[in-house]
Amino acid sequence: MNKMSFIKKIDNNLERWALLVFYTILVVTMAVEVLRREVFSYSSIWGEEIVRYSFIYLAWIGAASAVRDRAHIRIDVLFHYVSPRIKAGLYIFGDLVMAIIAVFAFYWSFETVSVAWKYQSVSHGLRVPMVWFFAAVPVGFGLMIYRLAQSLLRDIADVKAGNPVHEGEQLFD
Repeated sequence: MNKMSFIKKIDNNLERWALLVFYTILVVTMAVEVLRREVFSYSSIWGEEIVRYSFIYLAWIGAASAVRDRAHIRIDVLFHYVSPRIKAGLYIFGDLVMAIIAVFAFYWSFETVSVAWKYQSVSHGLRVPMVWFFAAVPVGFGLMIYRLAQSLLRDIADVKAGNPVHEGEQLFD
């Protein structure tokens, strides 16, 4: 396997693998904690923390994955009544607005991370630096910015080539 195909596979599946890892951690830890609580009448504080922080990473990485696939919930009734060129413009405009918001949120999310880094706060149960958990927000927004840039470049190339833009999957018809 050459270097470019490896990078392409990572680009195509990065979020999927990360989501699989965090989801597996969440489900296994939750199952173990339920078993411990119900069978052994004992539960741990670290299990709850692992589940909570895995879910936070799932949410932020899942948001980036949804941006990549244009799978966010949206009301697209208007898109059925406009020409393909206007539809492309609306998608590009939406991605630009989302990118601006993501850049601001990415920047502001570092304040919390830097405070956790400065004061070296740790989680109660795991005794792991909170920086790792607070980093979920900038990681998620960073991935979103990256995927929005890819989406914008893809849409602009499609408009220039006269092709319809990628619309993503529809949940309902």
